[in-house]
Amino acid sequence: MITAPERTPLARSFFDRPVLEIAPDLLGRVLVRATDDGPIELRLTEVEAYDGANDPGSHSYRGRTDRNAVMFGPPGHTYVYFTYGMWHCLNLVCGPEGKASGVLLRAGEIVVGADLARAHRAASRKDSDLAQGPARLATALSVDRALNGADACSDDGGPFRILTGTPPDRALIRSGPRTGVGGDGAVHPWRYWIADDTTVSPYRAHVPRKRR
Repeated sequence: MITAPERTPLARSFFDRPVLEIAPDLLGRVLVRATDDGPIELRLTEVEAYDGANDPGSHSYRGRTDRNAVMFGPPGHTYVYFTYGMWHCLNLVCGPEGKASGVLLRAGEIVVGADLARAHRAASRKDSDLAQGPARLATALSVDRALNGADACSDDGGPFRILTGTPPDRALIRSGPRTGVGGDGAVHPWRYWIADDTTVSPYRAHVPRKRR
């Protein structure tokens, strides 16, 4: 069977590189989420890099915990966390095993299975906002903590695969500060997105919480 180049799964070696190389290279790639009701495919349009011990904004900055243990494992696995007591967020683990880093999947275009994504996100008003932001993306793909640690590079029919897709022209890739990251990590321009793509989420600066 001949596979079209854009439908070729990314090898684990793709993720066994520095996270700041991988993050912009994920734009235009296609994440396939296999569900009981059928596949949903998402073309990635916005991501953020988190560089472990070098990055105060990373969950793994202060070392390994039960929560972030997956980030210290083999590259190409998923790291799913729960935030604000409401939402899940989906990340891809990068770099060599033992050195935690990852890419937060912030936004994308649903290219297959939009009907399933709409069922998961009934509040969505238009298809361009089905996965416009990390919480919406995880909800549209029916992602929760049960999928933490899933192998996205496995060929055994797991819940995720990542296809080569069609990366954008490099001239269309933009970078800037990460959304909602404060402190020393606020200065890093490690958010990457495809210029003028309607599925990209609006930037929001970090707002310090008021002390009570």
